[in-house]
Amino acid sequence: MREYSIKHDTFSLERTYNASPARVYAAWADPASKANWFAKADELDFCVGGREIIRGGEPGGPIYASIFTFQEIVPDNRIVYTATIDMGEKRISVSVMTVELEADGTGTKLVYTELCAFLDDLDSKEAHIEGANDFLDKLEIELRLGN
Repeated sequence: MREYSIKHDTFSLERTYNASPARVYAAWADPASKANWFAKADELDFCVGGREIIRGGEPGGPIYASIFTFQEIVPDNRIVYTATIDMGEKRISVSVMTVELEADGTGTKLVYTELCAFLDDLDSKEAHIEGANDFLDKLEIELRLGN
């Protein structure tokens, strides 16, 4: 008999970018800009109810599919979305993510929060933190180059 498990966890990361909230928001909303700092999407429909789908994996390894569904979008202020991540045919995590944007002097304070359910020990908080730190660092480069 197969054993199933769920581990719940939450984390938040903060960054301050030298760009306006409108510019940071645009980097999330515009497919061309987002492809410069996040995994290139197979599909991106940035609207409430829209989806972002990303598929890929290392050569010879499993294929991962991430499906993000946008739940709430307030331009220049917040983005709330849900995500499922599958490894092959197996669901490995389900998350709710929020991106909060707040003017901070001449820049923007961004707070990224994830509430996660990790399934059957196939995904982890550490992997999600590493991935989020990576794309938030790349976002900073995109904002610097795009200004």
